[in-house]
Amino acid sequence: MSDEKELEQQGEIAADFIEEFLDVADLDGDLDIEFKKERVYISVQSEGDSNLSKISDPDTVEALQELARLAIQAKTGEMSRLILDIAGSRQVKMDKLKALVERTIEKLEDTDEAQHLKPMTSYDRKQVHDMVSEAGFVSESEGQGRDRHIVVRKA
Repeated sequence: MSDEKELEQQGEIAADFIEEFLDVADLDGDLDIEFKKERVYISVQSEGDSNLSKISDPDTVEALQELARLAIQAKTGEMSRLILDIAGSRQVKMDKLKALVERTIEKLEDTDEAQHLKPMTSYDRKQVHDMVSEAGFVSESEGQGRDRHIVVRKA
């Protein structure tokens, strides 16, 4: 099976899972699926007055994303790199990461000591590494598994 067909299959499984979840939870939302950079991106949005905000907290979306990944794995036997966005939760998460990076750099400049961040997902670590690099600083991941975290230093 080609990578493109595998991604399409993952997208279908995830979309079915999320649609069923929305239906059971009595939430209104329209799904949009994109495939880019070997990932499935599913966005759930709604028009007008919607109750979708009940599950748009980034932590809630991350948990639902993990459940959708498990559904994909259960049906295909393959790990998924699905990215889920509900009602703009991805942008909220990016804004929080940006604020974290800004605070970390301020503290680094004040103390001259390497700054250790709390563990985060590999996707979030990638975003933070990019932001730190853009700001002219150096970062690296340390630790294993759930303890994997970023350390930020001066260049």
